[in-house]
Amino acid sequence: MRNERLKMMIVSSLFAAIIAIAAQIMITIPPVPFTLMTIAVMLTATILGKKYGTLAVIIYVLMGLVGIPVFAGMKSGFGIILGPTGGYLIAIIPATLFIGWYLEKFGHTKVQAIIANMIAVFIILLIGTGWLKVVVDLPWNGAFKGGMMPFILPDLAKAIVAALLAVVIRNRLVAAKLI
Repeated sequence: MRNERLKMMIVSSLFAAIIAIAAQIMITIPPVPFTLMTIAVMLTATILGKKYGTLAVIIYVLMGLVGIPVFAGMKSGFGIILGPTGGYLIAIIPATLFIGWYLEKFGHTKVQAIIANMIAVFIILLIGTGWLKVVVDLPWNGAFKGGMMPFILPDLAKAIVAALLAVVIRNRLVAAKLI
């Protein structure tokens, strides 16, 4: 039992590193650039589940908070969390917790994973957009247009890809008794 817990803590740390690397991969589709951080978060949540997926995401956020440049563009620090995009970073924690909870409750099937990840996209976007509105002092329609609309379709596409890929990976890792 103790070795199992240690193994999963190490796996969680590895997934935090994967998220950090994915956050540096930027795809520029006008008008805004996208990173692969959210797809890595959804993969993490779907593969590792509620407890260890959330641990991995918390490790990632804490690494950035203490100054390790893991946020997009090799940035870090409290200034990023307190800035306009900080809400999206904070939101990945409840989104991961939700995905893990949902899949524990309804099963780790491809359909359920797609549903969980799509709902998580809206958790991230709603919290992030609300944060953006407050920090930048935007009207709701401005925050919605700038902080949510450009991301909905790409993030939903990432949710589907993450769900389909993660279920296959998770099933293989479970069969090999690696998680």
